Amino acid sequence: MQKDGRARSLEADDDELWRSFGRLMQRLPREIDEDMMRETGLTMTEFAVLHALSAQAGGTLRVTGIAADIGLSSSRVSRVVTALSARGWCRRTVDSSDGRAALAELTSSGRAKVEEALPHHTVLARRRILDHIPSGERDIVLRALKTILEAPQ
Repeated sequence: MQKDGRARSLEADDDELWRSFGRLMQRLPREIDEDMMRETGLTMTEFAVLHALSAQAGGTLRVTGIAADIGLSSSRVSRVVTALSARGWCRRTVDSSDGRAALAELTSSGRAKVEEALPHHTVLARRRILDHIPSGERDIVLRALKTILEAPQ
């Protein structure tokens, strides 16, 4: 802030970085979702929920745990779990240890769907992101992303 209370403009290099990040945030989710839908019939959010469940022993997680794992709100994940349940890929139940909490449980057809989609997801991750980051710079990019994600809001 300047003394008069107005925000300072970004320096040219910061402005370029910020604007590039903004373009990436606008374009990439749409393009990735389109690719995943075309190849697997799943959105990235649906895949992320199923993948989070498949990574758990027993294939069961609280909806709030899935939300924390994939970085979405519990209400958004709850809606996705409901939609996936309608397709037979998971079941929604009440947590017996806390009746207020919802659980999502991966079904056998859900596990098969994740296994079918995983190779496409891997190709997409490489083609859209990983292949464009030089191996010697990946640790820097990862640290920067973690710092941004873990920063207090």
